[in-house]
Amino acid sequence: MSQNHYDLIVIGSGPAGRRGAIQAAKLNKRVLVVERGRRVGGVSVHTGTIPSKTLRETVLNLTGWRERGFYGRAYRAKQNIGADDLRRRLAITLDHEVDVLEHQFARNNVDTIEGTARFTGPNAVAVESAAAVADYTADRFLIAVGTRPYRPAHIGFDGSNIVDSDEILDLTRIPRQLVVVGASVIGVEYASIFSALDVKVTVVEPNSGLMPFLDRELADEFVHDLRDRGVVMRFGAKVVSATVEGPENCRLVLSDDRELRADMVLFSAGREGATDTLNLAACGLEADERGRLVVDKASFQTAVPHIYAAGDIIGFPSLASTSMEQGRIAAGHAFNAAVHAAPEFFPYGIYSVPEISMIGMSEEQARERGIPYECGVARFRETSRGHIMGIGSGFMKMLFALETRRLLGVHIVGEGATELIHIGQAVLNLEGTLDYFVENTFNYPTLAEAYKVAALDAWNRMPKQQASVIATRKKLDLAAKAVNG
Repeated sequence: MSQNHYDLIVIGSGPAGRRGAIQAAKLNKRVLVVERGRRVGGVSVHTGTIPSKTLRETVLNLTGWRERGFYGRAYRAKQNIGADDLRRRLAITLDHEVDVLEHQFARNNVDTIEGTARFTGPNAVAVESAAAVADYTADRFLIAVGTRPYRPAHIGFDGSNIVDSDEILDLTRIPRQLVVVGASVIGVEYASIFSALDVKVTVVEPNSGLMPFLDRELADEFVHDLRDRGVVMRFGAKVVSATVEGPENCRLVLSDDRELRADMVLFSAGREGATDTLNLAACGLEADERGRLVVDKASFQTAVPHIYAAGDIIGFPSLASTSMEQGRIAAGHAFNAAVHAAPEFFPYGIYSVPEISMIGMSEEQARERGIPYECGVARFRETSRGHIMGIGSGFMKMLFALETRRLLGVHIVGEGATELIHIGQAVLNLEGTLDYFVENTFNYPTLAEAYKVAALDAWNRMPKQQASVIATRKKLDLAAKAVNG
């Protein structure tokens, strides 16, 4: 067998690619990972998940954001914050992430090569690097090339004044006024991060609200929080043109003939699959208009049976966490290994300021499905830990089915939301009920105590005769257990 033949070739080393590659290696398969960047890690490590979250943490630390509840909005941990301050921590974090990933590949005997891959046949790729072009073959492939920012022609990108969500990480200055085009997850994260730096931020979004998959009450709370901080939200407005008229001088024309001026514009209205260089026609595949691939959602197999795809390249939910599972499941299926199906409910985390996280059904979805439900709400400022931390906003909302009392969904906006959500995730996936939260003890004082507060709020709203029936049933079950010894 040729040295250039592998059991699996993975194109892309982001969350889906690296997890798929390591899973296949643990099945004793010979694996090659092709990464077109200078270092492994993909979009997640270099321009997406890790950099944006690192930038967020850096801003919160340097500004003293978490202490402003006590010391006022003018409080800062560091008085003069520059772009160098933001980049310094980012470089250290990325070096660490790459080092860990390279060690994982080496430990599992996964080969890596830098270069751009293109299919030359159903089972063959050519990898072009700065030095040469090399040919490789494989029995199976996993495409995990991720996405890149969508850059329409009417936006005058120049990499300095008008930038996309990749270029914003290379900023050499902190703007005074920033316009964010697109209230997507990425747009909202950066808008709130720069707002925490006391930058005057305007968000322009053509839809009537932000992120339609959010529970509406959660979205309204978040928008209220942003507006309270001075962020201007322009919903129902499309950007007709965005041009640079001079250094730190940008002009935007909106569909309602209004104009906006700012010294920096971040365009973050969508992403597209990075499949244009793959020569998919040679292997029998075709991408959609946004460069994405269609797969079987259970196995992540494409229309060509020996080729799989995972991660952002297949569309929603486009999360690093779900991409990792997709890559692992795809590799397992490719080599007939036992793998569990992707869970129906998974946590969604938005690393804005404040954080947003949710799992399960929203109120709108429960109504659409005709499920009678009740809600319970706990506001962080009403918990002892929230008061200790100086938290003035944020809340947790829980949905319970009226008939079974089962947990249907958890929605959180506020400090620590992406960590707190995992308690709800466990109870939801284990088909737990309201009674778990009411009957169990939570550490005090903690933000997690909000689960008990919200559950009690829901319990107080539920028909009491139903609660009596449940209690009677429990007593009968306990009596039966006692009789049966």
